[in-house]
Amino acid sequence: MWSASAIPMVLGALASLAGSADAQSWKTIPTIQAVGQHFFYSNNGSQYFLKGVAYQQNYQPNGQVSSTAKYTDPLADGSLCKRDIPFMRQLFTNVIRVYAVDPTVNHDDCMEQLASAGIYVFADLSEPSLSIQSDNPQWNVPLYARYTAVIDALAKYNNVIGFFAGNEVVSAGNQTASAAFVKAAVRDTKAYIRSQKYRTSLGVGYATADVPTRDDLAAYFACTPTSDGSLTSIDFWGYNVYSWCGNSNYAASSYGEREDFFRNYPVPVFFAEYGCNENIPGGPYNRPFTEVPVLYGNMTDVFSGGIVYQYFDSENKYGLVKIDGSNNVSPYPDFTSLRNQLATVSPSPTQSSAYKPTNTAPACPSDFSTWKAVATALPPNVNPQLCACEVAALQCGIASDNAEDYGDVFGYICGANSKYCDGIAHNATTGTYGALSGCSAKQQLAWVANQYYLGNNANPSACNFNGVATVQSAATAASCSSLLSAAGTAGTGSVPAPTGQQGTAVVGGGVGGATGVASSSSSGVAARVGGGLGPAGGFAGGFVDVGKALFIGYVALAVVSGAGILLL
Repeated sequence: MWSASAIPMVLGALASLAGSADAQSWKTIPTIQAVGQHFFYSNNGSQYFLKGVAYQQNYQPNGQVSSTAKYTDPLADGSLCKRDIPFMRQLFTNVIRVYAVDPTVNHDDCMEQLASAGIYVFADLSEPSLSIQSDNPQWNVPLYARYTAVIDALAKYNNVIGFFAGNEVVSAGNQTASAAFVKAAVRDTKAYIRSQKYRTSLGVGYATADVPTRDDLAAYFACTPTSDGSLTSIDFWGYNVYSWCGNSNYAASSYGEREDFFRNYPVPVFFAEYGCNENIPGGPYNRPFTEVPVLYGNMTDVFSGGIVYQYFDSENKYGLVKIDGSNNVSPYPDFTSLRNQLATVSPSPTQSSAYKPTNTAPACPSDFSTWKAVATALPPNVNPQLCACEVAALQCGIASDNAEDYGDVFGYICGANSKYCDGIAHNATTGTYGALSGCSAKQQLAWVANQYYLGNNANPSACNFNGVATVQSAATAASCSSLLSAAGTAGTGSVPAPTGQQGTAVVGGGVGGATGVASSSSSGVAARVGGGLGPAGGFAGGFVDVGKALFIGYVALAVVSGAGILLL
């Protein structure tokens, strides 16, 4: 039951939505729009403050990829949403964050229930087997297919505020080069939303960990150094912060420093995760949430609220509730603490009509002794059509769908002549990218194998590699001519932006032949480093050893501490 003091708060929140609760649905609920540093309701212009919970069971996103991890789509089962939404409402929840959804299933039931409760959604675009990796980052066809599929699946719902293109991808000082690939993902997903004429208020952002590079990260993702301008900058900034533990305070938690830093930031900033459970008297399930009055008090000029981590319990003991085998929900003590704290807050809203944003984009990071991603050159557009056209036009193709076969072949070819691999280069530190660097591993291998084949006078023996490659009949469709011309015969040209719907109708090309769109019931597919052709494959042992390092450098993009990106 809600306390008496909570009732006016709930009524006020519901009143900010158009019409009665019965009239609310994902079609009619007012959208949330980002204007300058704040969010606003589209129907009445009142400011929107996030009061949210992370809502994903058994999933810990951290910039890593697992080929075996599975996930449960939290928005796919209406009965579970019906179970949990009443508890969310006790917490005054008006937004949830979901980390992985299955774009192949229908979400109408859950999204309708959420909309009727006045609850909005931020959705991460990745999933366990398909995300931009911290140490081996890429932005390619399988990832693009996954990202755009999620956008296609969720864009119709008015209560979707936006998407995260990455979560804590940069978590160490020697991983900053990976930010270039996330920024490229921001650019391409924003461009996709525009090209499909989806709602203009749909935003794309990034969620950072509270790491030493956080200030450079914030500047990098908001700066606009190229003619792409707003397409390359994020629409909102999520901050995963756990510095306020127990009965900390504004100064000791560094909340004051964070507020000062973001005071002039050009887009909305919010806590995408918060709720430290370390050193809590009584244990981790007794979080007092004493940061809540501060976050929704003097910080609201800069921060737009936050999302508590997390609703479901797991091994990390951050759960607000426990769910038993009979599907019964039992709140933990910190559920009550959070509810009571939120019941006392009443942030002072700004009306959009009275708000004139003056903050401008920051300068890009310039200290390249600590920051490794240049801002003036990003990975090229991912264009699935270009990749498919290139593969069809090759005389030497790849016969194997087993990614474990690829490593030594990449290494041998790139070691024989690095020019063969210029078309797949992806160096975030120098800003050097090949036109094929956004294709899948199989497509990239086909490209370099064909370069090697042509470089050896089209000798059939130069297109075998122990059965991994095979000679094929080249074909160029009329629709491919302009794409192939732009990329160039050396693969070092430009990449036109893709056209048409991509996520739900993308043309193949994932690792091992997969498109990269994995369902919640499958374990997904991830690129693996390795080979094992050995002497039986006709390769000298030295080339095999070097080949693995070259494969990592060209295809997995190894980030070397203090040295940036390996480029050969």
